[in-house]
Amino acid sequence: VQLQASGGGLVQAEESLRLSCAASERTFSRYVMGWFRQAPGKEREFVAAISWNGGSTRYSDSVKGRFTISRDNAKNALYLQMNSLKPEDTAVYYCAARTSSIAIVVYTRAEDYTYWGQGTQVTVSS
Repeated sequence: VQLQASGGGLVQAEESLRLSCAASERTFSRYVMGWFRQAPGKEREFVAAISWNGGSTRYSDSVKGRFTISRDNAKNALYLQMNSLKPEDTAVYYCAARTSSIAIVVYTRAEDYTYWGQGTQVTVSS
């Protein structure tokens, strides 16, 4: 599956952004999806994940309560609504996918994902 992330940009602290990830695969509905981010000089870190049926989600502690992951399987699309952005949210954001035979499972480790998008830059100024 090919993934194309978009929606990044430059915003001020406390503003919002919505990232999108378009998937090429017609069986998108059977992929567990995740968002990761990587700041300069830091390792890639988990942000959020959603099961292929949308029934389970998981967030990192740093974004819980501010970010919301969602998906539209009819449109082969994944989203990340980011509210109350902070300067420490500045990073390149990547969407990732992997298949799963279980409808409600989510994965939080980068090594658990098979497919990656190219990333979209999010910069939050103070």
